[in-house]
Amino acid sequence: MSVVVIVYNDEARLPTAVRSVLEQTLRGVEVVIVDDHSTDGSYEAACRLAAEHPGRVRAYRLAENSGGCGAPRNRGIQEARGEYVLFLDSDDVLERDACRNFLDAAETTGADLVSGMCVRVHVDSRHRKEVKWYPWLYARTRTLDSIAELPDLLVFDTLSTNKCYRRQFLVDGGLEFPVGIHYEDLLFSAQAYTAARRITLIPNRVYDWNVVEKAAGAKSISNRRAEIANFAHRMEMHRRVDRLLADRGLEELKFRKDVKFLKHDLVLHLRDLPFRDAAYRQEFAALARAYLASIDPAAYDEVEPIHAVCAYLLRMSDWDNLLPAVDTLTNRDKVSAPLTERDGRIYWCAEHIDDDPFARRILDVTELGYHTRPVGKLFPRNELTGYGQGEQPGKGGVVRLAGRVTNPLGVIPAGARLTAELEFSARRKGLRFQTFRFPVATLRHEGPYVSWEASADLAKGLRPLGIVDAVWDVRLHLDVDGERTTTRLTATRPGLVTGEVPVRPRLTRLVADRIEPEISSRGHLAFRLVPGKKGHDLVVRGLQGTPGRLAKTGYRKAKALRAKATSGETKLRLYHDVFLRMPVHKRLVVFESHLGRQYSDSPRAIYEEMRRQGLDFEAVWSYTGSPKGFPADATLVRRWSLPYLRALARAEFWIDNQSYPLKLTKRPGTTYIQTWHGSALKRMGFDEAGWKLKSRPEQAEQQRALDRFDHFLIRSEHDVRTLAKAFRLREKTLLRVGYPRNDELARAREAAERPPLADELGIPAGKKVLLYAPTFRHQGGRRFALPFDVERFAEEFGDRYVLLVRAHYLNHVVLPPSVRGRVIDVSDHHDVTPLLALADALITDYSSVMFDYALLDRPMLFFPHDYEEYVHEGRGTYFDLLERAPGPVVRTEEELYSVLAASPLEEQSVKYAAARERFVADFGEYDKGTAAQSIVEEFFSEWRKA
Repeated sequence: MSVVVIVYNDEARLPTAVRSVLEQTLRGVEVVIVDDHSTDGSYEAACRLAAEHPGRVRAYRLAENSGGCGAPRNRGIQEARGEYVLFLDSDDVLERDACRNFLDAAETTGADLVSGMCVRVHVDSRHRKEVKWYPWLYARTRTLDSIAELPDLLVFDTLSTNKCYRRQFLVDGGLEFPVGIHYEDLLFSAQAYTAARRITLIPNRVYDWNVVEKAAGAKSISNRRAEIANFAHRMEMHRRVDRLLADRGLEELKFRKDVKFLKHDLVLHLRDLPFRDAAYRQEFAALARAYLASIDPAAYDEVEPIHAVCAYLLRMSDWDNLLPAVDTLTNRDKVSAPLTERDGRIYWCAEHIDDDPFARRILDVTELGYHTRPVGKLFPRNELTGYGQGEQPGKGGVVRLAGRVTNPLGVIPAGARLTAELEFSARRKGLRFQTFRFPVATLRHEGPYVSWEASADLAKGLRPLGIVDAVWDVRLHLDVDGERTTTRLTATRPGLVTGEVPVRPRLTRLVADRIEPEISSRGHLAFRLVPGKKGHDLVVRGLQGTPGRLAKTGYRKAKALRAKATSGETKLRLYHDVFLRMPVHKRLVVFESHLGRQYSDSPRAIYEEMRRQGLDFEAVWSYTGSPKGFPADATLVRRWSLPYLRALARAEFWIDNQSYPLKLTKRPGTTYIQTWHGSALKRMGFDEAGWKLKSRPEQAEQQRALDRFDHFLIRSEHDVRTLAKAFRLREKTLLRVGYPRNDELARAREAAERPPLADELGIPAGKKVLLYAPTFRHQGGRRFALPFDVERFAEEFGDRYVLLVRAHYLNHVVLPPSVRGRVIDVSDHHDVTPLLALADALITDYSSVMFDYALLDRPMLFFPHDYEEYVHEGRGTYFDLLERAPGPVVRTEEELYSVLAASPLEEQSVKYAAARERFVADFGEYDKGTAAQSIVEEFFSEWRKA
């Protein structure tokens, strides 16, 4: 094997790279060093290495500098004597077994090209952070007869250095790196991939790409994005690769590459645009437009909306709308544009959409859900429009700031009461207590924006410690009628923020006596302490000397101690060694629903029945996230907090519907009432294949958690055959009383009046209510894609029905504005029971709400659109839903609409009455409307106040 090591002005690191080759476990390896006419001692270092290792290391030097990697690598191919060739940069290293693993794979499969895993090693990070380069490509060994079998390999792994090439393959194919142009790997790798008769991928680490983020010297070619020539070279290489793919008839590869260009290559340069001047932006746009014209329009549909928006606006050179879009591209939660609503859809901007159908499609950002965000969940763009310093005597420390906050879709009403303050806070973790606030004097509405002006006397108001709090971030907190939103100050105008401001550190002015503005990598205004000239050397010596080392060591130990004190392991020790040793707190009941996410379900029904009967007890409810919506007459504790663990350890009763943390042991004096959260269609517990595949210790640990249940609520003998059996519960554990959450449904069956919830949701009296409540879906994120077109539903049935959509609590759905009043998202409602009671009919797939809703004896419609996949590729079911569903089963959107259009709900109610009766008998026989009363009577009756 010949390893070609190229070097330019890197004499210090070259020996390390060469050593990584010489120390390979495969001995038949030579090193071919090619120096690109360095101006330092790189070539001399190469010659010394050759002299020290005769026959294993050879050194060559180009007559003149080529300015890139192509020429020296081509020379290396010419000089190589091995049967196989690898490429190594002088600042990187080979993994010790790389050559052996490459050779084994090549000899075994006969591949022309073998590729292994590259790892980016951030050598200047504290813990040498490592990031694998597209690891999914190297999850297993595989051999390809054509690159068309795995397009992602060509699209994503464009490196030439994590690969081993059969030298004769390179020579016969005339494969060389382009010279005189950067990004040569893009073309060379594409040529090699498409020419190789066989490609083998191995799941071995072969190449360490050493990354230095804070390089003091010249940046690498790929990091010189401030140079327009850098982007020009990238575009030229993409054009050459496109021509190659076109010549080979690989249209699918070209399409995949177009998608990657929009979501990756272009993004690298777009993020830097706010920091570039007008001349650079114009030249950049001209280069990009020429290439974007060659992109398949269908590729825009395969990327995230903000990627497509940026690419389109760049094509149009619409800087007013592009720069805010780039801000959102860099800060994904930020809403950077005022947005516009047209025909019930949300668009990034009003421009372009009237005349260009393509623009109307690309600029449609409805699915991002911006229109559903209230002020409190808004992260709006806050563009810095003015910056200056006090010029009056004695006012040198005053900074004058002005900006405008984006007001998307008028979410901040014109008549809203506005107040705001600027906050300066230390960036370093652990120093967040270091915050200083200044009032904002001027706030005014300006249509799609809220403008503001403020002055901050940093010389008097900002008191940093010094050294440890060198960087300070700035935020503006805006209160709108008492609801707060927080913004960062975005600076997009080059040269806007300059100058230094005097400050008074708490330690001494020798540490730092000035602060200067800077723009973060995300485009936000920050300030950095500037050490005083007199004290700079003293501070540096102190930090590098014994006092500094002791201080750093003490700080790190304190930080580690704090992390350990708040870790899960420490909390578990506290729970078992301290809290469990405390006496049981009589009449303390801890309630939890869906792992603390909701105040709902049977725990809520039991709690409210206990309150209704006036029992004397202390209630604790756990919550995850926000406590909003939880009862005010109970003690609220955050899940996994110390108060939470203390309450569980001392409680007389645990009541929940899913599971308290599995590793928490329940003391003998605590009674655990497990209400569970629904009868089972899907296989559960030890009936699941995944549980069966766990190791014996893992299964035993799971069983110990289940054995904590003292009582398990049962609503039918179906639960006994499924849930109880799957959880391996003892007969004495089972309580055949039904679900307390369904007491309300049993009563609602006889109710004649529509629940008041209809008025709260704004549902007209003359319209029927349909509830669509699907089960949880894994879809690569929380957002749930509805299996039917809600706009079409609203158009066809909006005059008769209001559709309520309730996504599973682990999913999230976004509805377009066009369906307002006709389709309503009710996913934020903690408790589904009032929604079931309101609905005139239910549409579901496999959700357990079917068993609850059946108690109302109202029409049910089943839409298992992915039945085969869900049943056969998922975890399986206990019975065939298609056979036992007490209502029509539809598999497509057309069938769904046909059923809704064909017969009114009254006819369906009569048609499936017998089926619903059988369904309730099979799955809800113990739901009589008295479950909560029965539980209170059995366990808590003695707590009634005298």
